[in-house]
Amino acid sequence: MLGTGWHMASNRAALVWKPQPGRQERRTIAFPRRLTGLIGRLWHRPSRPSPPPPSATAFDAPELDCLRGVLAPEALQAAARRSSAIGVGADQVLIQCGAIDEDAYLHHLAAHCGIRIETFSALRREDCPLSDAQLHYAGRYGLVPVLREGRHDYIQILVGLSARRISELALKYPAACAQLRLASRRDFDRFVTRHAGSAIAQEAAEGLSSRWPELSAAPAAVTRLRRPVRRAAWTLAWAAIFTLMPLLAIQLAGAALAVWFLLFNGLRLAGSFAPRTKEPQRRRLSDDCLPVYTVMVALYHEATSVAPLLRALEALDYPREKLDIKLVIEPDDTATREAIAALGPLPHVHVITAPDFGPRTKPKALNYALAFARGTFLAVFDAEDRPDPGQLRSALDVFSVGEKEIACAQASLCIDNSADSWLTRMFTAEYAGQFDVFLQGFSAFRMPLPLGGSSNHFRTALLREVGGWDAYNVTEDADLGFRLARFGYRSVMFAFTTYEEAPARLKAWLRQRSRWMKGWMQTWLVHMRAPRELWRDAGPSGFFTLNIIVGGNVLTALAHPLMLAEILIPMTLRAFDSTVATFLASEFAGLHVATIATGYLSTVLIGLIGLSRRGLLRHAWVLALTPLYWVLLSLAAWRALIQLMHDPYRWEKTEHGLARHSRLRSHRPQRRRATGEMTPAMARQR
Repeated sequence: MLGTGWHMASNRAALVWKPQPGRQERRTIAFPRRLTGLIGRLWHRPSRPSPPPPSATAFDAPELDCLRGVLAPEALQAAARRSSAIGVGADQVLIQCGAIDEDAYLHHLAAHCGIRIETFSALRREDCPLSDAQLHYAGRYGLVPVLREGRHDYIQILVGLSARRISELALKYPAACAQLRLASRRDFDRFVTRHAGSAIAQEAAEGLSSRWPELSAAPAAVTRLRRPVRRAAWTLAWAAIFTLMPLLAIQLAGAALAVWFLLFNGLRLAGSFAPRTKEPQRRRLSDDCLPVYTVMVALYHEATSVAPLLRALEALDYPREKLDIKLVIEPDDTATREAIAALGPLPHVHVITAPDFGPRTKPKALNYALAFARGTFLAVFDAEDRPDPGQLRSALDVFSVGEKEIACAQASLCIDNSADSWLTRMFTAEYAGQFDVFLQGFSAFRMPLPLGGSSNHFRTALLREVGGWDAYNVTEDADLGFRLARFGYRSVMFAFTTYEEAPARLKAWLRQRSRWMKGWMQTWLVHMRAPRELWRDAGPSGFFTLNIIVGGNVLTALAHPLMLAEILIPMTLRAFDSTVATFLASEFAGLHVATIATGYLSTVLIGLIGLSRRGLLRHAWVLALTPLYWVLLSLAAWRALIQLMHDPYRWEKTEHGLARHSRLRSHRPQRRRATGEMTPAMARQR
């Protein structure tokens, strides 16, 4: 095993939380040296297979000795070549391509090496000396000690090069194998989940709020208000102003909203016209230099999306043997579970059932799966996503050539079903403007990014360090982008695309957009609890980005109908009563007109630039409906505000698989298999 111990992020008390850039305390759990050094395995960094001894053939792989006479020699040679090319055990090559299942290989290896197989049927909780918190980590590393009859034994699952190490160990030190047992991943995970599942579930739902309550939208954290006397004084002061001078207060509030509105649009335009940095051509990494990459997808009522999703993940240009795919489903979602099972054996796909504990949200499900993630890097996709095949390799390029402070790389999102309705066309223009235009500028300005909910690529260790996702925030992506900034880390954009399905009907669109607006409100409220600490942690760029972009996004949507009413109502009344003062008589009339006009024009301009970069200007006509779209955004914002007051953690699910059109469906090529990749036909049994 690489390393001398297992690490986890610190659990500092909330009252002393002071994140320093790039320096986070960690606490090490000490394990016996025998446990950490018993078996060498491939985990968090790529390594080449050990060179064969001089007498061995060029394709010698000891882990295949147990299959001599079971599989054809040509198949074993092909698996050995593939193993040498990508840096994982030949057993994993055969298992991942479906040539042999894991249980069958375990029995052959156990019989060959004289090792017992552990099914956990007779193993009691007290036989494992690890605490629940430590057993939590066993699910990630695949190795757990047990104590029986006064002797320590070790249960190991097969990953990376562990089967090769076991085969070499059995050949050189057969007596040492008496302390070792083999287990399938299925049985191992069942044991960990059965005995440590409650601890993992608690961490998934409450981990962030227990470690840093002021960074969570959890109920206890929300009610923990700081400086109550000062807050009460400010509340009384504003109440007195609106009571004693209502007209002046309303006018000043309107002016402040208008200025905020202008700042929001001005910052978006500044990001849109920022010079784009040209990405250099990079050498393609060989497969043996690639790390294990975890891909996580949270699914709920997505039975119709499962098969297309797995086809899209299968098309990724990445060795299947180094993909750690986690599909996270809910306990009551039998339809999705059956849809996955109907696809047949999927050795490279791990189905995880999120616990029925805490809020039923996507971030809680992702946090639970994070406990089992094996990859050095981690990507999050949604059920309807169709990522570009080269996206994982491109994200690795970003991490390898960028600063060590880069914790997240965000790919661009693009709507695939643009032709379904005017709403999907407007969604297309909106996404093109956001991900292909002004977020690119924010990235160039080194400003914190309000991340999208999909196609985020993380350094797994840093994601765990900052507490994962907030299970109580319904736009966990935007919140995480600012939390990373507060811990001294950066998020950047990179030029690869994931295609998504947008809701084509108003009801579905309204539910989705209301959830987003509610989550942005939660994000703003959480990070503005202590403005001075936010300024200290994230700097001026983080402070203003949160207030002008996240806060401005919500505030402009809330204020838009009020500003329209202030313009339209006097004009309407003037038409029936000439004694009514015109709107133009107001001191702030010009400011309000400029605000509305700037908002519309900036939206149209950014949308046009984005559509042009996407080659989708044929949909540009829909931008003429921007005033109507803004009214719908305002409706979603006010609906979100009402929900925030009485049902803040409600997750309104967006239904997928309803698209009638797709730009990708007819011309996306199938995945080209990497050179030497095994297929079941190459490993037919004798």
